[in-house]
Amino acid sequence: MSYSFTEKKRIRKSFAKQPASLKVPYLLAMQKNSYEEFLQNSVTSAMRKNIGLQKAFADIFPIISNNGSTRLDFISYSLNSPLFDVRECLLRGVSYAGKLHAKIRLTVFDRETDFKTILHSKEEEVYMGEIPFMTDTASFIINGNERVVVAQLHRSPGAYFEHDHGKNHSANKLLYSARIIPYRGSWLDMEFDAKDLVFFRIDKRRKMMITLL
Repeated sequence: MSYSFTEKKRIRKSFAKQPASLKVPYLLAMQKNSYEEFLQNSVTSAMRKNIGLQKAFADIFPIISNNGSTRLDFISYSLNSPLFDVRECLLRGVSYAGKLHAKIRLTVFDRETDFKTILHSKEEEVYMGEIPFMTDTASFIINGNERVVVAQLHRSPGAYFEHDHGKNHSANKLLYSARIIPYRGSWLDMEFDAKDLVFFRIDKRRKMMITLL
């Protein structure tokens, strides 16, 4: 029996009198099968179940405009293989991930026929971002670092009120702020400055006057 270099340095000898009665299962199977079920990358679009990534798209679409004249429908999604393998991602300091494309259909209805007649319809693949791929050891490569769990802090939807404890004002004046987190969509932040003017931000971007809302 041939041993690898690591196995030659760490050969384990068993002193048990009874042989092992139970075979140790493949402990990584649960994590790998669960993530594969989430992506359903090896399943054709017509045979995918309404779970995981497929369910996330199904919950968002269709998207209909306020007046009902246009509608966006989700058709299917596809995942490209990662550009580099696991070893190359570790050396380059990049993520082991594949590009996610979604096929979207845009339909425009005729207002004169009470939105029952379709003026035109167009299908196009849209780049949605990157999805981390799981390695053979049930880990992820994020920016060249191997991680077992990709954690994300998720705040519950609702309204949050707070102040800066006087840290941003020389006279220790309290500057109050509010944040509205929806179930789905952009975050809205509203804050007072030192002159008691109210500003707002959308998704933590550029600050604008509240009168623009």
